Amino acid sequence: MFRLLIASSLVALALAVPVHQLHENPEAHAQIVQYENVLHDDGHYNWAYQTSNGIAAREEGLGGHGANGEFSYTGPDGVQYRVIYVADENGFRPEGAHLPTPPPTPEHVLKSLQDIRANPPKDQKDFSLEALDATIRRLQH
Repeated sequence: MFRLLIASSLVALALAVPVHQLHENPEAHAQIVQYENVLHDDGHYNWAYQTSNGIAAREEGLGGHGANGEFSYTGPDGVQYRVIYVADENGFRPEGAHLPTPPPTPEHVLKSLQDIRANPPKDQKDFSLEALDATIRRLQH
């Protein structure tokens, strides 16, 4: 009987404390301290924000054609992380000291792509020289 009373009391106590108070994250209460969002008539835009917990981000671009920006935050390890990026016809390209970088593209791969560029397939209707050129440029950097 005593065990049943203790078990019932523990269950009642557990149900009485809201779950969010058991695992409260102080980041959940961060507030926006700076906000800007501008859309120009020609499609150019820029936005930026900063929060009370040190998160910051900004971006500018031309809608549907490309953008560049950056964001930063403090990680759980206390280190300030910053990412700068470009997003355009060549994809999303982030840069940051903490991000891994791919190994260089092997020369034989670049040569194969350049050979295809010099002799494009004539029987593939969906083949795109522009896409191939963009891939070659991306892999050369």
